[in-house]
Amino acid sequence: MGGVLQPSPENKERDSGRRIIVISVALVFVLAVIVAFALRSRPTEKSGPPPYAANIKLSDPKTGAAENFVGATINYIGGTVTNSGTRTVTHVVVEVSFKDELGQLAQRESAPLKILKTGGPYPEAVDLSISPLPPGQSQPFLLTFEGISTQWNHQYPEIEIADVVVK
Repeated sequence: MGGVLQPSPENKERDSGRRIIVISVALVFVLAVIVAFALRSRPTEKSGPPPYAANIKLSDPKTGAAENFVGATINYIGGTVTNSGTRTVTHVVVEVSFKDELGQLAQRESAPLKILKTGGPYPEAVDLSISPLPPGQSQPFLLTFEGISTQWNHQYPEIEIADVVVK
């Protein structure tokens, strides 16, 4: 039987059980921190436009809006795309930056550039993979956006070429 000065055997067992729990929790925490640092990925830096992007020219800017059959506003950005390079372009992705009244970024969207084909009963926007843009050629293009920020100043947005695929 434990006296005042001597701990009882029950207290020793309780203390060693608590010690095991505390050590286990600390070990799990340390392992979680190590795994988090090991799996952490470095932030990707924007590397700039692809090299062939210098050969893609966008001109004759136009913007417009229309309402679709469910009442939502669809915003259109159009113009002419020219391939001034020596290879056929099969895919272009653009990054469109909409500014507010103060010239600050209100919204940024990425979208594939689509060629406007007028051969059928109505104009149709088709992907460049379906209708590639040969070297030295120009075609009308069309970008469509739903849900643009109400802060947009309705000026022609900045358009940067984010990706180009050629063959």
